[in-house]
Amino acid sequence: MPILTGTASWTDPTLLACGRFYPPGVRSAEARLRFYASRFAMAEVDSSYYALPSAENAYLWAQRTPDDFVFNIKAFRLFTGHQTPLAALPADIGRELDDWPDPVIYHGQMPEDLRDELWRRYQMALEPLRMPGKLGAVHFQFPPWIRRDARGRAHVAECARRMEEHLISVEFRHHSWFETPTATADTLAFERDLGVVHTVVDAPQGFDNTVPAVWESSHPELTLLRLHGRNAAAWNVSGTASSGRFQYEYTEQELAELAERFSRLATQSAQAHAVFNTNFEDQGMRNAAAFASALLPF
Repeated sequence: MPILTGTASWTDPTLLACGRFYPPGVRSAEARLRFYASRFAMAEVDSSYYALPSAENAYLWAQRTPDDFVFNIKAFRLFTGHQTPLAALPADIGRELDDWPDPVIYHGQMPEDLRDELWRRYQMALEPLRMPGKLGAVHFQFPPWIRRDARGRAHVAECARRMEEHLISVEFRHHSWFETPTATADTLAFERDLGVVHTVVDAPQGFDNTVPAVWESSHPELTLLRLHGRNAAAWNVSGTASSGRFQYEYTEQELAELAERFSRLATQSAQAHAVFNTNFEDQGMRNAAAFASALLPF
């Protein structure tokens, strides 16, 4: 039951600018990933949320990391139900939408043939990671308007169906999924029925677009913990750097408590991943390294 720890980015602009994680001579994309992989055993790819990944980049990621390194890949924003700028689509797909009246589009608005083609391209781009066994979970972080209702459940189920040949994890951002014990039990049963990985979320509380940490595992292959920090003041604040929302330095006690609880939960699956999304400057790296050290006694 290996527990792999990593961060949700290794190239955040604030990380590169702070100059504290990468040595002075580590400046190229290849050198940065190789250095990161010498410190951590897994990483989450965040760029695949903003645009479709390419098979070429996936191949380079696979080549630049050790044989046992694992990548979790965030699902493209169109698939999760977020509004998607037309500029974020592949150029040929965008040309097919020249008459679309808005600068953004949603999954349900996309013509069916173009929607199918985007899903096909996304899965093909993952093959250079899947084939050598370096693809962990494809992570679907749903927006706050995906709620625990018939429409929301149908969308989550469609994503699971589209990705049935892959291991997928789901993370919700609306409180309705876990607002009562009955809702929590229903959501966990829903995740297990779909065969998806439940995400334990550590994040600020008290907002409609946050969920509590539900310490459960839904899949025999993977237990997943994603940590967004506990900075309530910045959670819903827009800034120049999206990572600014997640500025948070976990205390030694907080990490010890999280590590102990996650260690116990991780025994329920073949592998466990702890992903720190505290990507402002080098906070994610410091948090992840300290968490990994806290795991050692267990």
